[in-house]
Amino acid sequence: MITLPFVLLLLTGAYLAGSVPFAIVSSRLFGIDDPRSYGSGNPGATNVLRSGSKAAAALTLAGDCFKGWLAVWAASALGFDAPIAALAGLAAFIGHVFSVFLRFKGGKGVATALGALLGIDPVIALGSLGVWLLVVLASRYSSAGALAATVAAPVLTGLVTGDAALTIIVLFIGAILVWRHTPNIKRFLAGTEEKVGADKR
Repeated sequence: MITLPFVLLLLTGAYLAGSVPFAIVSSRLFGIDDPRSYGSGNPGATNVLRSGSKAAAALTLAGDCFKGWLAVWAASALGFDAPIAALAGLAAFIGHVFSVFLRFKGGKGVATALGALLGIDPVIALGSLGVWLLVVLASRYSSAGALAATVAAPVLTGLVTGDAALTIIVLFIGAILVWRHTPNIKRFLAGTEEKVGADKR
């Protein structure tokens, strides 16, 4: 029988897993500077890429995406229904954005959100990823792609699942993503936003 304490334990575990800062872990493994010390200062894959290490950036992307997926998968494997599993993905996402290991200062959460979407429904994740990729290829702005995918994700969730609870959870993730990209939006409007691949160390 699933009880409230069991749900809270699940969400706490998901939050802690999401708090693992793969950008910093991978940077140390590859012997490069802390990603908080250059570029946008964001501990995420896009900023790690600015170090020039594609391998470190790829490991960061994979790790951040994995922890979002893992939270949803683990919840489903433990017998929780889809909305609770999605809440676990949300908890992992919040862990990434407000990491307890980084004094509650984390990354923007795009990769972790993608991982959570992958756990909720691969079609939603792939659709959102496709939107991100098309916008990035057209503009070379990762932030623009992230914002476009953020808008697309709840729409896709509603269309694919028809589940209002899941759609609201994904919409909440999207709202946090937009908020975390406020500096990028301001830089984009000012014409100072860095493009993908730019080395501004």
